[in-house]
Amino acid sequence: MSRTPDEWIGKTDDTPIPQRVRLRVFNRAGGRCHICGRKIAAGEYWECDHVIALCNDGENREDNLSPACCNCCRPKTARDVSEKSKVNKKRLKHLGIRPRHRRPMPGSRESGIRKRMDGTVERWD
Repeated sequence: MSRTPDEWIGKTDDTPIPQRVRLRVFNRAGGRCHICGRKIAAGEYWECDHVIALCNDGENREDNLSPACCNCCRPKTARDVSEKSKVNKKRLKHLGIRPRHRRPMPGSRESGIRKRMDGTVERWD
């Protein structure tokens, strides 16, 4: 009867994953990439990828880790960041928070300048 080790949980999001945990994650997945399902060959570079990305409220724990070959990991990370950006934009729009334009159109409310009918220009808030 073998003893099962406790699940590893990182203290912070920046905590590096120990080698013993990387080995357990690799063995648990049967040495297969969790994205494409391809068998990772001996000596091939692979990463412990967070299934639910940390930027998308995933946790830095052993249950959220899976092996990913280097060809699959980078595109997935880019998709995760893109997804976070879209969610953030929708949330800001829903809350009524809009970023100010860098160069507002002259005469618009955001420009802070208005032109009166007699031709004079004044600042307004």
